[in-house]
Amino acid sequence: MIYSMTGYGKASVKLPSRDITIEIKSLNSKQLDLYTRIPSAYSGMEGRIRNEISKSLERGKIDLTISIENQKGDKTPTINRTVIKGYKTQIENAAAELGINTPADWFPLLLKLPDAIISETPVVDEDEESAIMKGLQEALEHINAFRKQEGEMLQRLFAQKIDNIAALLKEVEPYEKERIEKTRTRIMEGLEKLRGAEYDKNRLEQEIIYYIEKLDINEEKHRLDNHLKYFMETMDGKQGQGKKLGFIAQEMGREINTLGSKANHAEMQRIVVRMKDELEQIKEQILNAL
Repeated sequence: MIYSMTGYGKASVKLPSRDITIEIKSLNSKQLDLYTRIPSAYSGMEGRIRNEISKSLERGKIDLTISIENQKGDKTPTINRTVIKGYKTQIENAAAELGINTPADWFPLLLKLPDAIISETPVVDEDEESAIMKGLQEALEHINAFRKQEGEMLQRLFAQKIDNIAALLKEVEPYEKERIEKTRTRIMEGLEKLRGAEYDKNRLEQEIIYYIEKLDINEEKHRLDNHLKYFMETMDGKQGQGKKLGFIAQEMGREINTLGSKANHAEMQRIVVRMKDELEQIKEQILNAL
């Protein structure tokens, strides 16, 4: 089963003192790239949060945002008057010693100095941590459901494109014998124009066989057919096969390119171009497959 790397999940956690929103977004990536925006109050949980996400989502560019939407019981930051008084006294003393003027406007300067503002960090207890992790699991379930739904759409698209390539491969067959006969006829007609010239018939026959063997595409057809079947089998197997499907698509491309180089027939080359178009659409979308 295919899962997409594109997804979105959201969960809300309601606590007595605050309401929290957890959002997870994912896009395609060759590996797991995890970016987090977590309030400082929950920084101690970041390791656990990252571990849960990596186990659940495996791969993709992941953006996690935890936001505190409502802080009903949290205290407002306060000005540390004792500290700023001490700063002011020291600045005045230093200015007197150095013979320079004191600031005309004290407050902007003093409030920027360390510890001038006291912000109490909310205490996070075990119940709150448990609630956050439960909310994270809910958001992960939502994003995985989204990824599964997107993956089902990808799987239907891939199945359709694989069927189209298989059908085009069968369209090649009627032109194979026709192509070889035309080649043989063209060679013989060329020899007729050289009537009277001496040549080694055995050597000529060997050359014709060699030339026709170079045009033979049975091996390419057989390998391409096997790749098409393997692609479908892999797609119907366990999830997380996006990279493997990409490798199979590359092998399919090699066989289709060889068919084109051996075609030597206008209609067959048109069929090969249509195969390439179908395969290119697979390659574009396979970047989204987990």
